[in-house]
Order: sequence, then structure tokens, then C-alpha cells
Amino acid sequence: MELILKQDVENLGFKDDIVTVKNGYGRNFLIPQGHAVMATASAKKVLAETLKQRAFKEKSIIEEANKTAELLKGLEIKIAAKAGAGATAGDKLFGSITNIDLANALNNQGHAIEKKYISINGGNIKRLGQYEAVIRLHRDVTVDLPFEVVAEA
Repeated sequence: MELILKQDVENLGFKDDIVTVKNGYGRNFLIPQGHAVMATASAKKVLAETLKQRAFKEKSIIEEANKTAELLKGLEIKIAAKAGAGATAGDKLFGSITNIDLANALNNQGHAIEKKYISINGGNIKRLGQYEAVIRLHRDVTVDLPFEVVAEA
């Protein structure tokens, strides 16, 4: 079944992509949830015209995303978290660090990035140390952001 995505769908595609999915997934989830519409001939023509008009605007959006990526590459982020004390606990955290904590740390430094665009390898962090997250600023622009989890004083 061919569908046109109306919004970004994780592990499937981005807004205005034409994707092929199994019938059940399309009929029972994507279409009722408003994530997609059927890719009929008329819908494809409308999509082509929309994409043509958006191409011009897209250039400025990509340039802005690249500028933000350059700013993020220069950042040094340290997230403070409570860690266990003593020989047995070592560097183990109480709780974990997730993309929400990283989004808050970026927000504190003046970069408003939504948590859904931040991906940390492994999902969450349970130990002190150096880590790396991938931030998707645009469908064509991603940036690897190194950060450090340190013990709270």
C-alpha cells in the first residue's frame, strides 16, 4: 500500500515522503492516526506541486540548520547527576540521563532543541563518563554532540 506521510514517522520516513507499507499498518494505524493519506494519482500531483513550492524555502531552512550545527559543535556540555559514593557504587548514577536531560542542558545554554530530535546511543545513561548524542536539526542535517556526565557536587 502506497501512502503519503503527513508528518515524520520514526523508522519509516519524513513528512511528504511516499512510502510503501503493509496494508494493516496503513489502514489500522497510519491513516486513522492522521500520520498518512492514500497516495492516489491526484494526491501525488498535489504533493509534487507542494514540494516544488517548498524547495525554495527549504534552502534557507537548511542554511539555518547548518549554522545551528556549527554552533552546537563548539559546545562543551556537562550534565551533573547524583552518583553513588564508595568502592562498590563507583561511577553508577542514581537514576539515568536521557534525551530530556540533554535537551534541558542545551536549553540552558540558549539552544532550544526538542527532545524528540535528540538520540542517545543506548537510550539512557547510567554511568559517569563521556558520551555522544546525535541531534537531527533537519532531514538532511544531523550533528554529533559529545557531552560529559559528571558527579553532582
